[in-house]
Amino acid sequence: MAREAPHTDVTEDELATGEPKTFAAGIPGVAATLRHSVAQMGVARTARTLRVINQRDGFDCPGCAWPEGRGEHRKAVEFCENGAKAVAEEATLRRVGREFFASHSVAELAERTDYWLGQQGRLTEPMVLRGTHYEPIGWDAAFALIAEHLRALSTPDEAVFYTSGRTSNEAAFLYQLLVRSYGTNNLPDCSNMCHESSGAALAQTTGIGKGSVTLADLEQADLIVVVGQNPGTNHPRMLSALEAAKGNGAKIVAVNPLPEAGLLRFKNPQNVRGVVGRGTPLADQFLQIRLAGDQALFQAVGNLLLRWEDARPGTVVDRAFVERSTVDFDRYAEHVRALDWDAVFAATGLTHGEIEKFASMVADSKRMIVCWAMGLTQHRHAVATIREIANVVLVRGMIGKPGAGLCPVRGHSNVQGDRTMGIWEKMPEAFLSALESEFGVPVPRKHGYDTVEAIRAMRDGKAKVFMAVGGNFAAATPDTEVTEAALRQCELTVQVSTKLNRSHVVPGRTALILPTLGRTERDKQASGEQFVTVEDSMSVVHRSRGRLDPASPHLRSEVAIICGLAQALFGPDHPVPWARFVEDYDRVRDHIANVVPGCADYNTRVRTPDGFVLPHAPRDAREFRGTESGKALFTANELTVLEVPPGRLLLQTLRSHDQYNTTIYGMDDRYRGVKDGRRVVFVNPDDLAALSIDDGALVDLISEYADRERRAERFRVVAYPTARGCAATYFPEANNLVPLDSTAEVSNTPTSKSLVVRLEPRT
Repeated sequence: MAREAPHTDVTEDELATGEPKTFAAGIPGVAATLRHSVAQMGVARTARTLRVINQRDGFDCPGCAWPEGRGEHRKAVEFCENGAKAVAEEATLRRVGREFFASHSVAELAERTDYWLGQQGRLTEPMVLRGTHYEPIGWDAAFALIAEHLRALSTPDEAVFYTSGRTSNEAAFLYQLLVRSYGTNNLPDCSNMCHESSGAALAQTTGIGKGSVTLADLEQADLIVVVGQNPGTNHPRMLSALEAAKGNGAKIVAVNPLPEAGLLRFKNPQNVRGVVGRGTPLADQFLQIRLAGDQALFQAVGNLLLRWEDARPGTVVDRAFVERSTVDFDRYAEHVRALDWDAVFAATGLTHGEIEKFASMVADSKRMIVCWAMGLTQHRHAVATIREIANVVLVRGMIGKPGAGLCPVRGHSNVQGDRTMGIWEKMPEAFLSALESEFGVPVPRKHGYDTVEAIRAMRDGKAKVFMAVGGNFAAATPDTEVTEAALRQCELTVQVSTKLNRSHVVPGRTALILPTLGRTERDKQASGEQFVTVEDSMSVVHRSRGRLDPASPHLRSEVAIICGLAQALFGPDHPVPWARFVEDYDRVRDHIANVVPGCADYNTRVRTPDGFVLPHAPRDAREFRGTESGKALFTANELTVLEVPPGRLLLQTLRSHDQYNTTIYGMDDRYRGVKDGRRVVFVNPDDLAALSIDDGALVDLISEYADRERRAERFRVVAYPTARGCAATYFPEANNLVPLDSTAEVSNTPTSKSLVVRLEPRT
């Protein structure tokens, strides 16, 4: 039975702050999980749903991409607090139907908060906007409308086709096939805004843009470095892996401007120590680094490693590996030996002793893994920073052996799988040729737009149709005013979604909402009940099968929506058998096996209990076939030190504990001591004193960039133990501070983690 959603929107009048937590999870995490799940799903539905999250006979969590245990290592409870919240949001009993849209104009909805929009519930039928209100439209009419607009464009490159990580492998493969059959490579995705920098750096240095470790490697490591990442909120199941590593004797180093509760102490609710004891202290060393200082830190570590190798030849550098499997070591060594240590201290805010202690742990390690996330990837010099991490790993030979490697931790379920399946504006020739040969359709070679380029194209009138399968483009992207104006300028916007979000109220001149099945729901087609597949952060491909009845009989799967549009666009004589794909997803997977590298015998292998692991030459055989030389590449990167003018701070945007990406679950951040509000800015007390701003004061945040200033209004100052000179606030509330043209070199990722801002007190 449907439940009623909140009618009144939230305010921040009751916002309160307290001391940040020094531990993650525990009984408070269990209580929050149950409270949120029951509120959305009810008691019986909660019990029925949570038990099959990330299980072999269940569905993959729509939250993060952290892997499940394989074989006997898979737990009976393979989900976390935020995963349960993600599932509850999708499996909610609340509904958004035609009556809702008849009662609320788009202009009215645009005034609501993102939290209120998300809390209204599941979308139930296709809707079209031609005036002030969304109205119902049939599926065939919706497909015909999209096809009409696409055919009317002067070139296929005037259309943009976005997707998010929640899309299945089957839907992603078909989506890129549709787009390329139509004639464009305009396939931006959420990777452009998160781990694009990782992929660019790793592809250059190791030949493959993915991480090189498995879950088993983490338990075998003797040193794990967690850089620019907050596992307690963003990847909570990772804490269990870190706890297991600690139990096996590993040391953990946390590198972050903010002290994160999960890396301080983990109270695992699945064991006695976590429930009634003090839990497990995780970080052996906490390096409270200045924002954007990570490149300098790893250059300094490289400098010390080489100095110690000079003093004790053959004891620090893995000479056999370097000489056999790498190139350009001498160029790197010459560059890093000339390091300016004053620049290192200025960039990092760390002391020589702190850096030396960390470097000695790296030198002593036999099996080291370096993990990172958005804290590294969203800076101007992000790609160079990750190349520096690769340099240190290569110096020590820490790749291609158990317990060692590079570990970018993806933030969205199947974002890595989407890229594997061809969702990229720059897919290599081998993939495009295989696609062309498999289906007998011409495939364009001209590179398409990434996310930032797509916004510019819409802004400038070069792109006139925008379609998104999943995601919340308007809330996920930088420079909010520019992005929203760009979307509104489109002739048609199409959103394939499960729930109401900000993008639905930032429409083009005509707009469509196409409601789709969620991961939690049964997908019945002509041949029977279907499953889909996903790829986790460690290259494991496995099945996902929903268990709940669909939220509405009018919902269609992403596969059915993509194929329905393709049939309307291309007609019945197209060489791709779109209708047959909807009938049986095995037919899609048969073609994936023929096109996608590493996916041979796909249908058989995904039916094994834990799925299969995609090949990774550096991990599997210490081979680096993807680089120009066929060997791992050392790089010499010019050190970047961000200079911040007096009276300014370096700001990063981040998630609260009550959100996942742009989905806001609630108004609290339990770990940071914030309750009933989100418009806060965390600043070091010494910086507040220097700026003559009181704790609790209301300020506007103004970002300063070459083209103009950008303002975000009414943020409450919170005195917080962040690094000196640095500040933090939540997205998407502060996305408008991120300039569209401020992006990472090479990857073009928005620089959401290094914004020069000033705080302007409100009078």
